[in-house]
Amino acid sequence: MSDPLLVEAQPYPYGFDPAHTALLVIDMQRDFVEPGGFGESLGNDVTLLQDVIPPLREVLAATRSAGVPVVHTREGHLPDLSDCPPAKLRRGAPSMRIGDPGPYGRILVRGERGHDIIDELAPIAGELVIDKPGKGAFYATGLDEILRDMDVRSLVVTGVTTEVCVHTTVREANDRGYECLVLSDCVGSYFPEFQRHGLDMIAAQGGIFGWVAPSGHYLKALEARSAR
Repeated sequence: MSDPLLVEAQPYPYGFDPAHTALLVIDMQRDFVEPGGFGESLGNDVTLLQDVIPPLREVLAATRSAGVPVVHTREGHLPDLSDCPPAKLRRGAPSMRIGDPGPYGRILVRGERGHDIIDELAPIAGELVIDKPGKGAFYATGLDEILRDMDVRSLVVTGVTTEVCVHTTVREANDRGYECLVLSDCVGSYFPEFQRHGLDMIAAQGGIFGWVAPSGHYLKALEARSAR
């Protein structure tokens, strides 16, 4: 077994073996990131999430080049909404609810254009896409079994939103024994204060849920590996 790669991170350096690591790209969907989708229907400024795209594109390219597997997730529901709890369907006061028609088809419904991942970060052949009905990527998806079959032990986590689907997934992963590194400039929130506090919570108390680092530190570790 080779020495682990080290990423300068909070609360202390994060070590990982690329052979047992996957990049997780959470919910970079039109319905959340682009105007006219569910995120905007809730009154949010979706441009705040678009800042994530350039660094995430760079991370995605470098990860693919390093041979590290990539897993994408999409939050959404069956066309009949049978997997959408009534409480989730009724919650809040959006201008459009889940299942309503929107500019990209029915909101957060599988198979609709809005449910799909944005073009800039689209999966390539062979990359896993997990469709999830909840906030966390492990709930009702089989992701844990898939990762264990791949012998993945470490997750580099990116996507949106920091305090909701990213946080839920990191907590689920932590409880299942995965070592998670969250790339701070590759996750985003509609609320700047939630972004700050969400990242602080992950690395708090000696890394209670995981580690946090800017993407440049992760890329530097991959570059060091290629130079060996």
